[in-house]
Amino acid sequence: MDKTFLALRVHRTNGTVHRKLEELTLGELTSRDVLVRVDYSTINYKDALAVTGTAPIIRKFPLVGGIDLAGEVLESKDKRFKPGDQVVALASGLGETQDGGYARFASVDSQSLQLLPESIDTRTAMALGTAGFTAALAVHRMEQNGQRPALGPIIVTGATGGVGAIAIDLLSSRGYEVVALTGKITQRDFLQSIGASTVIDRNELELETKPLGRAQWGGAIDNLGGDVLAWLTRTVCPLGNIASIGLAASIELNTTVMPFILRAVNLLGISMEFYADLRPDIWNRLATDLSPQHLDTIITREITLKELSESFEAYLEGLVTGRTLVRLS
Repeated sequence: MDKTFLALRVHRTNGTVHRKLEELTLGELTSRDVLVRVDYSTINYKDALAVTGTAPIIRKFPLVGGIDLAGEVLESKDKRFKPGDQVVALASGLGETQDGGYARFASVDSQSLQLLPESIDTRTAMALGTAGFTAALAVHRMEQNGQRPALGPIIVTGATGGVGAIAIDLLSSRGYEVVALTGKITQRDFLQSIGASTVIDRNELELETKPLGRAQWGGAIDNLGGDVLAWLTRTVCPLGNIASIGLAASIELNTTVMPFILRAVNLLGISMEFYADLRPDIWNRLATDLSPQHLDTIITREITLKELSESFEAYLEGLVTGRTLVRLS
């Protein structure tokens, strides 16, 4: 095992957050019960907020960034994991209070780890990452609540982002008609190539403001919040589900109870934190009936650790389409 290894570590000096690629030893890592050799990590929007200091996500400094990782178990104090196991860890304090995935090695709390199904390798696991798992959880919860293709098309907002793109892939692969709502209409070909049947330019959208508008969507997966989410509540068909995942536009929601009472529309809050018991089921579904079909298209970049430091601002500026893989091997 290497005595030293590279890591992207985040520091705070005189109130200013900055990141630096530096050499660490295993003894400098946050001490947990499973040692993992990391093959891949990824960049989520939350990573960009954390590493740049744009939001106070990191609560302990210095800290190795990266809320996601996938790799091979080297040592374990937990009998559920043994050397050689292929595992994934998503969020659960990584890159916030514990050293995360932007290093060749990670010492991880076993409660954060999940064994990967045989058909999902570590690269695929990080092509999915928190974004893909969240999209799969949204589809799972919607279907638990009665969503089916016969109810009508599913509209996905924030469609070019990681959650949105993978949601389009998963839904279309299950027979849903998928409508992509995006502010990046130049990415129409990309969105259609991963399963969107229709692409709507968010900049030209006229939002319904009456308590109830024309019912046109069987359901929705929303990454934006704000006025768009309010519009969705007014335009989803009876019995449809809206999975609320993000707040990229706003934390506000100004609507009425009428869609929920008169159309039995369901608003589902999606957060991995509260569905730890579903982790095995979701990963098994991602290996079987929810297996994505267009990951090679959705992965738009694969970078090394040495290229990572300069890759975060583009997320904050809304310039990124699809998913970025970070290769640690």
